[in-house]
Amino acid sequence: MTATDAPRPPARVGLLGGGRMGAGIAHAFLLAGSDVAVVERDAEAAASARSRILASIERSVAKGTTDAAPEQIAAALQVGTDVGAFAGRTLVVEALPEDRALKLDGLRRVEDALDGDGALATNTSSISIDALGLELRHPDRFLGLHFFNPVPASQLVEVVVGTSTDADLVVRAQEWVASLSKQAITVRDAPGFASSRLGVALGLEAIRMLEEGVASAADIDRAMELGYRHPMGPLRTTDIVGLDVRLGIAEELEAAYGERFAAPALLRRMVAEGRLGRKSGSGFYEWSDE
Repeated sequence: MTATDAPRPPARVGLLGGGRMGAGIAHAFLLAGSDVAVVERDAEAAASARSRILASIERSVAKGTTDAAPEQIAAALQVGTDVGAFAGRTLVVEALPEDRALKLDGLRRVEDALDGDGALATNTSSISIDALGLELRHPDRFLGLHFFNPVPASQLVEVVVGTSTDADLVVRAQEWVASLSKQAITVRDAPGFASSRLGVALGLEAIRMLEEGVASAADIDRAMELGYRHPMGPLRTTDIVGLDVRLGIAEELEAAYGERFAAPALLRRMVAEGRLGRKSGSGFYEWSDE
């Protein structure tokens, strides 16, 4: 592929939600050259989101990931609280917490703000695209774009195709992912898709093993890292994803597939205690960088 036919990112991108995932997705599109608007719930959250994104950009510049100056990239970013900022956007990605009602409310608000043929995507890691799309006016313009945490370092994006998703949109989405220097896998809509269904199954079994005293967290992780060449073990991965996020996905999958995805008591207890992993400073490991 030559420079002239290289995949191009969407010119104008929106993010509903500027938390860890939303900020990471915004970072990826900004570095690819998109104009990005992030909308948060209130002024305080918007200020935090802007700081989070700019700090991430600074790290990329320091690592030599991009040749662009931080101020040049920052000029393409706007952060606020009004979904009206999504008018005329090529693509808007919903990146709210993994709660069906919350996501559906956000998607409806974005759809009301979008005009023309703008595409709408959800970053859900487990909720059925069809279940969400049935509640929208234009399910043909809707699909899943499941990014992975941390977004700047992760190479994978799942393109999740709903029953009503337009085939041309799927092709465009695959090209958008390629424009971010990431790899797309395309999956048919099913709860948990490919990655979450497999990843959560492994993570829940690792938690059960820890709960039963089979081995320490470090040794369970080391078994997968050294024995199966996983770059990171399932318990450390759960810490990075967030124990609350993993619990929410497990509950969604249990409802769809049955008891094999039932969350262990240890996971529920740790979430109740606020031990959510890296973002809280403590999970299966202690995290001093948060």
